Amino acid sequence: MAAVSLRLGDLVWGKLGRYPPWPGKIVNPPKDLKKPRGKKCFFVKFFGTEDHAWIKVEQLKPYHAHKEEMIKINKGKRFQQAVDAVEEFLRRAKGKDQTSSHNSADDKNRRNSSEERSRPNSGDEKRKLSLSEGKVKKNMGEGKKRVSSGSSERGSKSPLKRAQEQSPRKRGRPPKDEKDLTIPESSTVKGVMTGPMAAFKWQPTVSEPVKDADPHFHHFLLSQTEKPAVCYQAITKKLKICEEETGSTSIQAADSTAVNGSITPTDKKIGFLGLGLMGSGIVSNLLKMGHTVTVWNRTAEKCDLFIQEGARLGRTPAEVVSTCDITFACVSDPKAAKDLVLGPSGVLQGIRPGKCYVDMSTVDADTVTELAQVIVSRGGRFLEAPVSGNQQLSNDGMLVILAAGDRGLYEDCSSCFQAMGKTSFFLGEVGNAAKMMLIVNMVQGSFMATIAEGLTLAQVTGQSQQTLLDILNQGQLASIFLDQKCQNILQGNFKPDFYLKYIQKDLRLAIALGDAVNHPTPMAAAANEVYKRAKALDQSDNDMSAVYRAYIH
Repeated sequence: MAAVSLRLGDLVWGKLGRYPPWPGKIVNPPKDLKKPRGKKCFFVKFFGTEDHAWIKVEQLKPYHAHKEEMIKINKGKRFQQAVDAVEEFLRRAKGKDQTSSHNSADDKNRRNSSEERSRPNSGDEKRKLSLSEGKVKKNMGEGKKRVSSGSSERGSKSPLKRAQEQSPRKRGRPPKDEKDLTIPESSTVKGVMTGPMAAFKWQPTVSEPVKDADPHFHHFLLSQTEKPAVCYQAITKKLKICEEETGSTSIQAADSTAVNGSITPTDKKIGFLGLGLMGSGIVSNLLKMGHTVTVWNRTAEKCDLFIQEGARLGRTPAEVVSTCDITFACVSDPKAAKDLVLGPSGVLQGIRPGKCYVDMSTVDADTVTELAQVIVSRGGRFLEAPVSGNQQLSNDGMLVILAAGDRGLYEDCSSCFQAMGKTSFFLGEVGNAAKMMLIVNMVQGSFMATIAEGLTLAQVTGQSQQTLLDILNQGQLASIFLDQKCQNILQGNFKPDFYLKYIQKDLRLAIALGDAVNHPTPMAAAANEVYKRAKALDQSDNDMSAVYRAYIH
């Protein structure tokens, strides 16, 4: 791709790694956000989202020159909204220019009229006026030279340094010209960067390790979701560490959605057990990012697709563990997790000193603690790492990973976590991640039941369900989750993205967690009863949104 000349304020198409191009504008970065080392890059704010990122020059294209090409490639709703936001921004800018031009013309006419009335008649006055104009022109010429010199000096400095000199504003405030960029759209690039645009040809990015960077998540994306265009978070460190009241350490890795080919896959051999809704997407992304993966699944036919993509086949869990350095597992429930480890030809039979096992299943703390004990007793290393998300997020590599256990193993899994997720947290000792995951899913499951309850109440009282959704999408509850689940209900499409039987299992385990510490969970208990009713109506293998059917039967 031929080099293009870009500067602050330009509208561009920016590409984030394996994701397709998106319209944005080159803006000043936050004052104390360091520019990544290596190739020249610009800080881009994307339209229709709250995302900001450092993008390398070779991953940028001028907006106007490639607009028609991009629009032909992608017809997605949110993509079109982003393009509409760009056009609205351009219309506003044009309107301001026209108003400014009109005002300037009026001022000029008034000045000319005034000059006509007061024009001097004597020759001396004319000569004085001529001399005065000459001085002005001379000064203007000197001024142009100074500006040109200044431009030359600025050209030799980094984009970040120029941005800091041009905009010495307080941390956390956006540049003035960014105000028109903010539009009321809560969606992010992450949820829509799939489909035809993936075939768009961009110059590949060479993997370059960043010096002096934390080994976890090598990238520089700012993802703002709470205060659009107002609250920047400077990523001067890749990990944010905070002490919780429980005494456990929570380490949140920076958002990895800007992984633009910079993942360096570990040289360790990776094993993966369980190719369900979540596991399939995880393995696919591990392979795409260059990891060496051996797979096993109870139903062997599910392995075929991944073998074609370059994975190796393991005949038993024990064989996978014995031939791999780190083995991940993602199965349905506590019983399946125990059977996988303790059963015939199970994980435990393949564990030897130094072998690593990472359980990504959503189970209770007692189960995961028991598994950790037996793995460690054989000299193995153990990490629990349940994931928050659904099938689509798994396919997109946008899961949230909650880890606890062996801290060194957590670091060893860095490139794997980058490939499968956008964020990871290390929560301390074994059991903490299981508890946190159950709480997260308890909130999600209860919310889903409330959505279904609201939609059915609207129906029986003669209100439009679509109008209810439109109202919710314009309010504080607006989210991709809300929109997707409501659309499932309105369209009667309950193809599983997160099995109803699994969210009910998580609610049950969360209620038991509350019981163990004598903490009331009445909301979760009520939601659990509704899901149990849905299961009785044969909705177990449908999406969790099928809980709606418990209200209409």
